[in-house]
Amino acid sequence: MLFHVKMTVNLPVDMAPEKAAKLKADEKELALQLQTQGTWRHLWRIAGRYANYSIFDVDSVQELHDLLVQLPLFPYMAIEVEPLCRHPSSIREDDR
Repeated sequence: MLFHVKMTVNLPVDMAPEKAAKLKADEKELALQLQTQGTWRHLWRIAGRYANYSIFDVDSVQELHDLLVQLPLFPYMAIEVEPLCRHPSSIREDDR
């Protein structure tokens, strides 16, 4: 199942810079791992914002939820999720 996920990060302004740096490094490490596995298929930054659009490929809504709550920045995110399905006019072979 494919999901379009918008994640907007809102770190507290009074968060210690060291804590923020650690959270960001841990987030990046997990994101790279999930992309390598094919679970996090696409990741785009939204220009001018601390936010992204992503495409996740998982077996269920529960799997997506379990994955998102593992993200180090999850407690500081506003997340919007939309399920996707293949468009009949798509010319791509790998877009389920």
